[in-house]
Amino acid sequence: MWKGDRVKHKLVWFVPEEALERTRDAVFAAGAGRIGEYKRCSWYTHGEGTFLGGAKTDPAIGERGREERVVEYRVETVVPAERAREVVDALLAAHPYEEVAFDLYPLVEL
Repeated sequence: MWKGDRVKHKLVWFVPEEALERTRDAVFAAGAGRIGEYKRCSWYTHGEGTFLGGAKTDPAIGERGREERVVEYRVETVVPAERAREVVDALLAAHPYEEVAFDLYPLVEL
């Protein structure tokens, strides 16, 4: 953290390409992605995600009982601590997956 900034968290999530902009829009609308006077700040790259749905799953992509490989994006942005719950809720509502893989890390103040 930099002097004068509010305490922030870093939110990281994994999303298929067709939902990349929808999830970014949702978390930004909920208050994420602000650094100083800049808005919609994020970083993302693509890679391959894997998963194997169990008998009680209903995967958005692929089939249960078969390991799937999907091109996904890893997206990172900052979140004010006081907006963390709203931002995560917005991400979950906008994301197509039944189980959303995400991490929320507190950032250290220097």
